Amino acid sequence: MTTLTVTARGQVTFRKDVLRHLGILPGEKIELDLLPNGRAELKAVPRKGSWDELRGMLKGKGNDVRLSIEDINEAIAEGAAKAGMAGLEDE
Repeated sequence: MTTLTVTARGQVTFRKDVLRHLGILPGEKIELDLLPNGRAELKAVPRKGSWDELRGMLKGKGNDVRLSIEDINEAIAEGAAKAGMAGLEDE
C-alpha cells in the first residue's frame, strides 16, 4: 500500500511508481470518482490522439513507396496465406 501526504494547500503528489502503475505520463489527466463510505477510485483518463498526430506518426519511416489499395489488399492476402489463414477473409 502507498501512503501519500496532503500538503497544507490540499495537494497530493503521486510518486513515479504509482503513476507508472496507472499508466499516467507527464501532462496527462486522471479521473477521481467519489464512492460511498469515504472511498474513491482513481484512474487514468484515456488518451485521445488527433488525426494529425496519427498521420505524422510514421513520417520519415518509410521508403517513399506509394501503394494502391489493390497492392495493399494483395500484400494482406499473401501474408494471410503464409500464416495459414487463407480463406478467412470470406467469413
